[in-house]
Amino acid sequence: MDPEEEAVRTANLMAVSVRTAPKGKGTDTIETKVLYGPEIAELAREMETVGARIGFQFFMRDAKNIASASACVLIGCHGERHLGLNCGGCGFSTCKEMSEAFSQRKDGTLFKGPVCVIRMADLGIALGSAAKTAQIHNADNRIFFSAGVAALSLGHLPGCTTAYAIPLSVTGKNIFFDRQLKA
Repeated sequence: MDPEEEAVRTANLMAVSVRTAPKGKGTDTIETKVLYGPEIAELAREMETVGARIGFQFFMRDAKNIASASACVLIGCHGERHLGLNCGGCGFSTCKEMSEAFSQRKDGTLFKGPVCVIRMADLGIALGSAAKTAQIHNADNRIFFSAGVAALSLGHLPGCTTAYAIPLSVTGKNIFFDRQLKA
């Protein structure tokens, strides 16, 4: 098996890690999708487009990493699906208030909110589980906010409020480090 094929196999195992990661009240609101080849190139182009639109130079730098990846795992969450705990972690006194605020929000932000803090913890645990799986299989990886934003912009994870991406590379040097922003 060549390194690129190994990265693809690892991406599929990462999706399994996401699915089986612990979730609040045992309910799953996490979505995954694995991108290869042309889909990765499309994601990189969208990162450049979004980065230019919002003025974030690091989106362009990150797009180069995504374009060089062998596979990319997208992980998103339906953060508006609260657990009914009324914990206040979202900034509202009740889950009902959070839901009402979510339904009245205007588009135009990178992520959609407000969201349930427990669901965001679920997303963090899923991301950690996926990165752990990549590490176990010696696939270089990094968690990207920028690529998650672009994935949502492209509609890769329908209905998700928040998303991140974990690209994979199997080369002699980790492509996700020693990255420089243009001055």
